[in-house]
Amino acid sequence: MKHIVLTGGGTAGHVTPNIAMIPLLKEKEFKISYIGSYDGIEKKLIEEMGIPYYGISSGKLRRYFDPKNFTDPFKVLKGYMEARKLLKTLKPDVVFSKGGFVTVPVVIAAKHRNIPAIIHESDMTPGLANKLCIPSAVKVCCNFPETVSKLPADKAVLTGTPIRQELLKGDRQKALAFTGLSGNKPVLMIIGGSLGSVAVNTAVRQILPELLKEFDVVHLCGKGKLDESLTNTEGYVQYEYIKEELSDLFALADLVISRAGANAICEISALKKPNLLIPLSANASRGDQILNARSFERLGYSKVLEEEELTQETLLQAIQTLYQNREDYITAMSQSNQMDSIGRIVDLICQYA
Repeated sequence: MKHIVLTGGGTAGHVTPNIAMIPLLKEKEFKISYIGSYDGIEKKLIEEMGIPYYGISSGKLRRYFDPKNFTDPFKVLKGYMEARKLLKTLKPDVVFSKGGFVTVPVVIAAKHRNIPAIIHESDMTPGLANKLCIPSAVKVCCNFPETVSKLPADKAVLTGTPIRQELLKGDRQKALAFTGLSGNKPVLMIIGGSLGSVAVNTAVRQILPELLKEFDVVHLCGKGKLDESLTNTEGYVQYEYIKEELSDLFALADLVISRAGANAICEISALKKPNLLIPLSANASRGDQILNARSFERLGYSKVLEEEELTQETLLQAIQTLYQNREDYITAMSQSNQMDSIGRIVDLICQYA
C-alpha cells in the first residue's frame, strides 16, 4: 500500500482541496497521514475524518515589519526538525502540499529525505509559502492558465482546484428546514471565508432592512462575528461556520457574495451560482484575491466590487444588478470547461508514488 502525507493549513482554503481528494486517494488504496500546525483549523477538520494527524511548529513569514518576524524563523526551524523526524518515522512515498506556512518545513524536509513533493497553487500568482517550496517540489499544480508562465516550465501543471464533490449534491428542502426560511423569496448567501470579514459583514448588516424587502439572507459571518441583536430578524439567519449543511445552503442560494479566495470562487463557479466578489484589499494582502476576481470577471462568471469602493449604496446596487443579470452569469459558468482536477492531481500523485 502506497503512503501519502497531505499538508496544508492556516485557513479552510488550504485544507478543503486536500479533503476533496481523500475519497479518490482511498479508492486508489493510499494510506493517508496529515501534517499541519498544532492548533490550526486543519486539525479539527482532518481529525473529524479519522485520518492520523501530526502537528508541527508553524511560523508565519511576513513581507512587512512585525515583532514576530524575530521569533517566527525559529518556529519554522523547529517545524522543519519536527517534519524531518516525522517523515523518517512515517516513510511516505509522496507528499502533497496545498499551501499555507505550515507546509514550508514539510516540503523542504521531504526533499532532504528524497521524498517527492507535489505542491498546489490556487491563486493567480504564487504566495510566499509556495514560492519557498517550489525549489523543493517535483511538480507545481496550478488553478489559472495565467499562472503557468509564472512557474518553472519543467514543473508547472495546469490542474484546476479540487472541488469537494459533496457540494454538488445539496438539498434545497433540507436547507429550508435547517434555516427555517420560507422559500418564498430569492436567497442571498454571504460567505466571508472561514475567518469571516468584518468589512463585508458590516456592509451587509447596514443594508439588511433594504435587502430583506427582496431577499431572504443566509450569512456565514465567521468565528466570533455573530450579531446577537439580529438573532430574531425575520428572513435573516447567521452562522459562524457551517460544515455538514454547506452543500444544502448552496443549493438554496440564488446569489452568493464572497471574498475571492481561489478555492471559494472555484466552488461557486462549479455550482453555477451568480456571485458578487469582494476581494480582500491590496492594503491587507498581496493582492491575489483582486487578480482572482478580475480573472473571473473577464470570463463573465462574477461581478466584482473592490473593498475600497464598498459602501451601503454600491453594495445594494451591485446586488440588484447581479440579480437582474443572473441568467448571463449562469450561462457563462455553464459554458466553462470544468477540469477533472481531482483525477489529474491524483494521477500525478500515483505517478510519483
